[in-house]
Amino acid sequence: MRVTLARPSELGVPELNRWRALQESQPGFDNPFLSPEFTVTVGQLRDMVRVAVLYDGSEIVGFFPFERHPLGIGKPVAAGLTDAQGLVHAKDVEIDPHRLIRQCGLSVYEFDHLVACQPLLDDRHERHPSPIIDLRDGHEAYTAFLREHSGKTYKSTLAKSRKLGREVGEVRHEYATTGTEPLHTLLGWKTDQYRRTGRTDRFAHQWIVELVERLLAIRTETFAGVLDMVYADEQPVAGHFGLRTRTTLAGWFPAYDTRFAKYSPGLIHHLAMAERAAEADIETIDMGRGHKEYKEKLKNGELQVAEGRIATTGPAAGVHWLMRVPARRTRAVVLANPVLHRMADRTLKTLGRLRTARS
Repeated sequence: MRVTLARPSELGVPELNRWRALQESQPGFDNPFLSPEFTVTVGQLRDMVRVAVLYDGSEIVGFFPFERHPLGIGKPVAAGLTDAQGLVHAKDVEIDPHRLIRQCGLSVYEFDHLVACQPLLDDRHERHPSPIIDLRDGHEAYTAFLREHSGKTYKSTLAKSRKLGREVGEVRHEYATTGTEPLHTLLGWKTDQYRRTGRTDRFAHQWIVELVERLLAIRTETFAGVLDMVYADEQPVAGHFGLRTRTTLAGWFPAYDTRFAKYSPGLIHHLAMAERAAEADIETIDMGRGHKEYKEKLKNGELQVAEGRIATTGPAAGVHWLMRVPARRTRAVVLANPVLHRMADRTLKTLGRLRTARS
């Protein structure tokens, strides 16, 4: 197997079309974070993005997008932001992952949301559930599931939506809007949420803000940025920015105005989003790995993603192991244990309150 390396901007129309064809050939690759448009857009803003193009003879059989960091450390494109990572390849192709990493000039490739159907995946890597809203049987079937399995949440959310309409004003949902003003309103809410909960503010990095703006401007049949907002009396209340393929909407940045918190605006928004997404022929809303109360209430299925690394033999790989693996394993233990997770979450929120009070 032959491997060539390219910057995303160097891929031509034939290569990009082949990438899309390979992506659509297997259900496991149906996620916009694995689409060529995402890698190309990130590559416009991040100089370390590369794509390994895999050939069997003269035929392209795979695309492996990655970022090359110092010491030959490889990471997924837009590492830390994406909920689906990996290699897009032809079915039944045989790929030696360690050889591929060496051919990419990497000593290590680390990941935390590696999708299924990957030759990069082995039994040592940790698997984690990634909750989804499955709309393949239609929106009515989904709401029937919620009434049966999350009936209290579903009924109370509808009641709060009616209450929001009575007390604030008419509730309106705008799906797949292209306005930059509501986008920046949403990003402001998200920044407040990061600070309030003690998390790192991703939008303090200008390249991430610009990435979201550029992705919002892409609208094709196979890929688009999707912004949707809920309004009450024409005031923005809650919203979400994500990405879609033909049939999968990847959840990314949901947020709401805390002034309306008593109405559960996040849940109101997600129910409205599911309905409109189903009307737009979306079959799956991937809410991403991670235990969140709203995900548990809304999910009716799960995918699986993996966390781990592929390493060659050498000093750089050894240093990387010491710096990353013990901390990653500790984090995984905390996230898997509900009691430890709640304790860590409370600690972060306390730090967030202190940081907010000082600012």
